[in-house]
Amino acid sequence: MHSSEYIDTFDGKKLFTRKDIVDDAKAVVVFVHGLDEHQGRYDYHAGRFNGEGFSVYRFDNRGHGRSDGKQTYIDDFNTYLKDADTVVDIAKKENPDLPIFMLGHSMGGFITAAYGIKHPNKLNGQILSGSWTNTTDAFAEIQQLNLEENPDMKLPNELGNLISRSEYVIDDYEKDPYVSEFTTLKLMKEMLDNAIPWLVDNLKKYKYPVLVLHGGSDPIIDPSCSEKLYDMISSKDRELKIYPELYHEILNEPEKEEVIKDILLWLEYRC
Repeated sequence: MHSSEYIDTFDGKKLFTRKDIVDDAKAVVVFVHGLDEHQGRYDYHAGRFNGEGFSVYRFDNRGHGRSDGKQTYIDDFNTYLKDADTVVDIAKKENPDLPIFMLGHSMGGFITAAYGIKHPNKLNGQILSGSWTNTTDAFAEIQQLNLEENPDMKLPNELGNLISRSEYVIDDYEKDPYVSEFTTLKLMKEMLDNAIPWLVDNLKKYKYPVLVLHGGSDPIIDPSCSEKLYDMISSKDRELKIYPELYHEILNEPEKEEVIKDILLWLEYRC
């Protein structure tokens, strides 16, 4: 069963959500997408997970895709965590007897890891893909910009050529009407000045079973972010895999089937 709907959040904003449900599911996986993109870019992956017996819940982060909120703008990173919790609560209510996992990519990986710290007992495990979970030099120029002068400044989305080695993926990304053409300075400053420092300071509290995956040639989020996270968390059940040649979107690289199989095997073992 495939369905889409808008759900209410804690402050009345509406999130666009998608459910891909299978009969006799082994577990539920909640997908959390990255910066400037949307849940619709994971249609293929939801289908693959469905084919292996996993139901999938997805949503557009606020300010992204078809969800409410000022485009790619956030005042407080905790808002993303509260929105994710709303979706998790729905998944748990609708699937009371199933394990619930969360898979986050890039900024969605930050949301996922931070959620794991804030809510240590609500999930059965997490998968992090190319996750922004530590400081990186990629955004050094943004650090120099003055937020007070123009928090609404639109920083152009120039990630297209950096997300994948696949020309098809890049072309599809750049033509996708739900991929934002810009990121606001306020969102980037909130991530750089508040969100990432908070996460790093609290990583020792992270204890979930976790699969940490990253492209070794990622030009956006350096793989050292995932390596540092792996070293700093307190999880007893943790696994790190770096794919040497892959770019940022490891789930959209030519070798994506290898990555998907690694995730599915990890999930199977924990179900």
